[in-house]
Amino acid sequence: MILYRLLERANFRGIARRLYRVRITGAERIPLVSPAILVANHESMFDPWLLALATPRPVRYMAKAELWRISLLGRLLEEFGAFPVERGTGDGSAISRAASLLRAGEVIGIFPQGTSKQLPGRVFHRGAARLALATGTSIFPVQLVGTRGFPRPGRHRTEVRVGEPIHVEPAKPTVAAARELTNRLARALGATP
Repeated sequence: MILYRLLERANFRGIARRLYRVRITGAERIPLVSPAILVANHESMFDPWLLALATPRPVRYMAKAELWRISLLGRLLEEFGAFPVERGTGDGSAISRAASLLRAGEVIGIFPQGTSKQLPGRVFHRGAARLALATGTSIFPVQLVGTRGFPRPGRHRTEVRVGEPIHVEPAKPTVAAARELTNRLARALGATP
């Protein structure tokens, strides 16, 4: 996570907030020391950078495994703390890695829509819910507003809205339990499950 630390030293958060006129609300809800899962809507490739503004802590992302097929890009992503997930497969190794990171007290960022492409009928996948149930980690729904496309600096206000946490008790991540929790997440992010 060398690149993440370099960005911190260069005050990336402060620069990005001013450059993109980012308004952040509810950030105080995200814990400063305990594990957390940040779940956000996904409208652009810029979303991970904006979601990271919600907390001063490093956010570890699951990113589509296809990005690791370009070896330099894969190495860069790892330096930012990201790790690969095979989308749409119920990738057990990615879930295990995320669970290990949560047990170590880290913050995981997940975009359950799986893509920023504006496809009809985008659904919320159950991975974040499965992870929360398996680990008993609270989920923090985060609405990213004004991020569609690649926002130009200074053109319009971008918002990062951290909602009320969804506290999750550890439980077997059955399909029914994960589906119910995913539906709650979708509603918290203003989507229709």
